[in-house]
Amino acid sequence: MRDSFLGKRIRGGGYALKGAWLLLKNEASIQVQFVISIIMTIVGIYFEITGTEWILQLLAIGLVMSAEGLNSAIEAMADFIHPDFHSKIGHIKDIAAGGVCFAAIIAFIIGCIIYYPYIFPGI
Repeated sequence: MRDSFLGKRIRGGGYALKGAWLLLKNEASIQVQFVISIIMTIVGIYFEITGTEWILQLLAIGLVMSAEGLNSAIEAMADFIHPDFHSKIGHIKDIAAGGVCFAAIIAFIIGCIIYYPYIFPGI
């Protein structure tokens, strides 16, 4: 069973859960995004957003959390490969952080679109 297709998928899922736990435990940027996702979930419950709005909000949260995770992995790999400062490593890290910035901006816009009618009804 261990080397079967299903066994490998289960083992891979375990590695993914371990990675998610390590991100939440050790990475400040993921911890901040996780707290924001909890707050936005509470806000969504409070305003009783629609099913479609939940889907969009969860996709936005997943996009940002995934981008943060990939950024953390790229930074860790870059630091492992070249622990000392190097302009090309800095450039790579900046590009990875830029991807997170795009995801966060889009998530913010989605949040504004979802919550504007609830916060400012009739405007």
